[in-house]
Formats: sequence, structure tokens, C-alpha cells
Amino acid sequence: MKIYLDNAATTPLDKEVFDAMLPYMTEHFGNPSSIHSYGRKTRAAIEGARKTVAKFLNVSPAEIFFTSGGTEADNQAIRCSIHDLGIKHAVTTKIEHHAVLHTLEALEHEGKIKLSFVNLSSNGHVDLNHLDQLLKENERTFVSLMHANNEIGNLLPLEEVGAICEKYNAVFHADTVQTMGHYAMDLQKTNVHFITCAAHKFHGPKGVGFLYISNKVNISPFIYGGSQERNMRGGTENLYGIIGLAKALEIASRDMIEHKNHITEVKNYMIEQLKASIPGVEFNGACQDNCLYTVLNVRFPNTENAEMLLFNLDIAGIAASGGSACTSGSNQGSHVLRGIGADVTRPSVRFSFSKYNTKEEVDYTVNKLKELFGVKEMSKL
Repeated sequence: MKIYLDNAATTPLDKEVFDAMLPYMTEHFGNPSSIHSYGRKTRAAIEGARKTVAKFLNVSPAEIFFTSGGTEADNQAIRCSIHDLGIKHAVTTKIEHHAVLHTLEALEHEGKIKLSFVNLSSNGHVDLNHLDQLLKENERTFVSLMHANNEIGNLLPLEEVGAICEKYNAVFHADTVQTMGHYAMDLQKTNVHFITCAAHKFHGPKGVGFLYISNKVNISPFIYGGSQERNMRGGTENLYGIIGLAKALEIASRDMIEHKNHITEVKNYMIEQLKASIPGVEFNGACQDNCLYTVLNVRFPNTENAEMLLFNLDIAGIAASGGSACTSGSNQGSHVLRGIGADVTRPSVRFSFSKYNTKEEVDYTVNKLKELFGVKEMSKL
């Protein structure tokens, strides 16, 4: 049996999405910059996709720029803001995705900014009073805080943070890679200048995403080379990727409540089964309250089998993660768990769910975990 519980890393491509993309891989192959009929056909498709994204966010299509994914979008928002908007101070947390954290740390190392870290609670929530204090005490600031953490799932109150940023004329960038397609977003109600997206997090294709740039800010291109994306990103567009992104977002919007209810039920069922089956199990972050419903980070007891836990799950046909897929091959452990002061001496596993997961898969997974943490082993705790 093969079970995929690593949907925060990437999700399987939806069949409807593939069907929408296929004609643009074969029949409609024109370069969107060409002026002949082949190019006009694909240009119209891209602009149609842009309108789909803009409608979901309640923004103007002119504020949507397609990218290669979330990492590029984060880098553009951060680097171009620091370069173009006269910002010398930035605020983030120690548990951001490395696309944000490493970029800001590099800019600090280059002497471009002073970097401050806002305090966090033990479950990873941002201390809004400390954020207010940091913005009050510093010159105009760039604030970069993710909407939901990719490892522990804690949610950021976007509207509250946006209001604090507006109070101090701060530029607000929210990494929404994990929440896009899972939550409705009306950016007319939120003071946010940049948000980012990667299509493969909600059953779209890999290698494509977008950056929302509010018309309240004016930044320069991140990639030069052509007039694509209204002169903001040079390079021939990822045509079928863009089509797939828009279709995936359309499906996510259409079925959002149904999918959220299903995934929440599966996740809560796994929490119940783990608590009932494995003594000493705990959870990192806000596993049920004010959290991303697709992510569950579980802290297991230390036993003889703990060190090889992910390997043994993989052998049993269960795909899960020890943290972000971008760094799971390193031996440094999770910077997110260290950042919230979690006990990193115990093994932690991130299980993340999609619309395709079932309670039967949870039963199989928990039974395998029970084998790994058997009664004899547990008696040693």
C-alpha cells in the first residue's frame, strides 16, 4: 500500500488541471509574444488565466505577475522593495520559509538593511504587540510574515497585521504559498502589498506561481530580458503552467468548503487515533486551533526506532516529512521547531493532507506507527 501524506511539499496534479493544460502542450503552442494567430491565441489564454487569479483575490489583473513559483516571487518582493522603496529595516520571524529568511539575511549581510525578528509564542504565533513596538521604534519597515507556516501550520491574522503595518506606513509581504487555494482571500479588505503563490501546493503544476504587487507600490523588474509580464519579468511565459495554475485555483475555489471539511475531518481523526494509540505523543504548533487544516506536526517519544522513523515509514509505503521539503535532506534539523523552542531531541514528523487522503489511510499509518512504537518499547519511557 502506498500512502502520500506530504502534501505541504507538493500535491498530485488534478486530472482536470492536466486536461486543461494538454492542448497548450500540443495544439496551442505559439509564443505569446508573437503577433500572428498562434501567438494571439496563447496570449489570450494567459490573460484569461490572469483574470481568473485576480477574481479569486478581488484585485485588478494588472496586479498579478506570473513567476516560476513561490521562491522567485518571495525574492522579487523582498529584493525589489529594499532596492526601490528606500527601506533600511525589515521584520520577519525565525520560522519563515528559507526563501524569505535567507534572502533577508543575505541583504543584512550585504549591509542593505537592519533585520529584526518578532517574538513568537510557543506554538508559533506572532506577538502582535512586539510587532507594533518594532514598527514604532524603527524607520519605514519591510514586514515579511507567512500566512501559514509550512511545518507547524500556525495561521497569521492577515488583516490585523495589515492594519498594524498601515499604522506605521510599513510595506507588508505575506508568503501565502501554503494557504493559496485553501482559503478565500479578499485583498480589498487587507492592507497587504505583496503575496506569493506556487501552483503545485493546490494540485497545479510545478514550476509556476505568481506574485501579487499592489498598485500602491512601484518596484522594478527582478528578471530583465524582455517585455513579458508588462515589462516586469523577462522570459517566455510558462504557458501551460499558467493555464494549469488558473485551472487549479478555479477548482480550489469551486470546491473549497467541501475540501476543507473533508481534510479537517481526516486530520482530526488522525489526531484522535494517535492520542489513543501512542502514549507520550505530542503536537508541535497549533495543531487544531487557529491553524492550517492541511498540516499536522507530530512529536513522538524517543525509542530505539525513533532515529529511523521516517525511513521506516517510507519502507512501509508512507510518505511523510521531517520538515520543509526544501531542507529535509540536511542534518541540521528543523529551524522552525528550534525557533519555537520545541524539544528537537525527540523525533517529529509532518503529516500533511489533501482532498485525496482518507481515514483508511490514517488507520494504516497509525497501525504502522503502533508497530514501530510497540508496547514493549513504550514501557521503557
